[in-house]
Amino acid sequence: MTAPAPQQETFRTLLRSQKVWDTELPAFDAAHAPAEPLPLFHAWFASAVAAGQPEPHTMQLATVAEDGGPDVRTVMLHDADEHGWHFATHASSTKGRQLAARPEAALHFYWAAQGRQIRVRGRVTTAPHAESLADLHARSTGALAAALVGRQSEVLSSYEELAASSATAWERARAEPDADAPTWTLYVLDPVEAEFFQGDAQRRHVRLRYRRGDGGDGGDGWVKELLWP
Repeated sequence: MTAPAPQQETFRTLLRSQKVWDTELPAFDAAHAPAEPLPLFHAWFASAVAAGQPEPHTMQLATVAEDGGPDVRTVMLHDADEHGWHFATHASSTKGRQLAARPEAALHFYWAAQGRQIRVRGRVTTAPHAESLADLHARSTGALAAALVGRQSEVLSSYEELAASSATAWERARAEPDADAPTWTLYVLDPVEAEFFQGDAQRRHVRLRYRRGDGGDGGDGWVKELLWP
């Protein structure tokens, strides 16, 4: 067997030296979890903020690519309410086109400060354009400028082209804080399943899954069940 290259061995040594959850982890009594996932998400989000978790509002968005394979990227959570989990992007972007072709997605939050993960899966719908714009205008000038640049996922000829387009967009965003971004779209994921994972130092992780009832014995609400880690 060929020995690994020195840089590969250095990487493996560095990788295996990393610690997981090098902090005191909170307890999670799933028996006292609420009947629906949204209140638990709100509580865990507030707890992550209080624990100093960097950027707890970032999440991984997984969609189905044109070839049927998976695709994933990190996006920002815009809201989580009775309608679902909200995020936004250009309808003309890669993920926008993927969602138009197959409006299903999965979200993943990882909050290492408390050893917690949350997975949410469901169908995705688009909000009316007026609602999408209201959401955009409630954010920062930089967010509006980025939306005005547009052309997300298109091939870029040079960084200088991006810098020039960005400068123009920033100027417009400052002058027109209510400017329209025609392709900017707010999406809402209506969950059919949500899983809450609480890590444990002895690997006795607690996994609580909520799934929509099918109208049978479980009714039309949420069914809660524990999963083996």
